[in-house]
Amino acid sequence: MSFAEVSLELLEGFYQNCYLFGATLLFALPLGLVISMGSMSKLKILKVITKAFVWVIRGTPLMLQLFVVFYVPGLLFGTPMKSRMTAALLAFVINYAAYFSEIYRGGIESIPKGQYEAGQVLGMTKTQIFFKVVLMQVVKRILPPMSNEIITLVKDTSLARVIAVSEILMQATDFSSKGIIWPLFYTAVFFLVFCGVLTLLFNFIEKKFDYYKN
Repeated sequence: MSFAEVSLELLEGFYQNCYLFGATLLFALPLGLVISMGSMSKLKILKVITKAFVWVIRGTPLMLQLFVVFYVPGLLFGTPMKSRMTAALLAFVINYAAYFSEIYRGGIESIPKGQYEAGQVLGMTKTQIFFKVVLMQVVKRILPPMSNEIITLVKDTSLARVIAVSEILMQATDFSSKGIIWPLFYTAVFFLVFCGVLTLLFNFIEKKFDYYKN
């Protein structure tokens, strides 16, 4: 195969990584917030169920979760997942929502109660206190751990190959089995550039939030 043909296949594989990355963020970020609210709920049964869910997801490997989501429905109900990408996306969303929920919870609980009380003294509603007083402080505090998880997500998308999603690393290893080694280095460049761009973006955002440090 020519260099151009191999590069095109690698680009098609990298599109699968980008799609999985973007779709996971789209669904996992809001779902994580919902889960964090459940883990902080005053309703004990909801709190216990939510914390147990997060404990199971965080305590088991993402690779195992991919296998479970893809194979278990077929074994239990006789209706296997028709789309490997859908199975990968579902597993990634569940996994990262659990991690994001703990970051959200830590950020929200780190805000001193005195700020809530001060808002109430000023006659603000709970909604106003959250959006006008608490939210931006929470965003600033969770930005470093959140950016770390998001950059980890970029690299974790390569795990989708275990259920035969044709992402870039799977394409590269297929070529290496045929004696074409350079696609592996090509793949490393893709991930390095992607993570580098995200790192610069998050550094820029963190600087924008510097005025909240006091």
